[in-house]
Amino acid sequence: MKHLLIIYHTQSGNTGQMAAAVLRGCQQETDVITRLLRAFDAGLSDLLWADGIVFGTPENFGTMSGALKDFFDRTYYPAEEHQLNLPYGLFISAGNDGSGAVREIDRIACGYPLRKVNEPLIAKGEINADHLKQCEELGLSMAAGLSMGIF
Repeated sequence: MKHLLIIYHTQSGNTGQMAAAVLRGCQQETDVITRLLRAFDAGLSDLLWADGIVFGTPENFGTMSGALKDFFDRTYYPAEEHQLNLPYGLFISAGNDGSGAVREIDRIACGYPLRKVNEPLIAKGEINADHLKQCEELGLSMAAGLSMGIF
């Protein structure tokens, strides 16, 4: 069994809707155990449990949320010795274009190290059915990729 970790932050509920949809997609793959955690509740032990990660964040002031940044601040140096080399995906609820959040998360992820395995999913504006469908597809593709040993 493979383990997939979804770490997210939501304030308005938009990113929470997206996280729930990613989880639904992951759960379609029965060979993968998925854990959904808010960024403030996730820690190093969760990273060590995981075989892959999906990060979710709203775009705040052109970058990731403070809660996701806090997760990185708390786990970055303790994770260094483990050389995680885990695959990761990313979803963003954006009021702008989401590029600042993607850029900063990608920079931090390189140091763990983590490997980006798909293009980030950026939902601009109000969350709609199409965004949620794309989130389910992201979850399913991450879980299937882990299950099949693609990443």
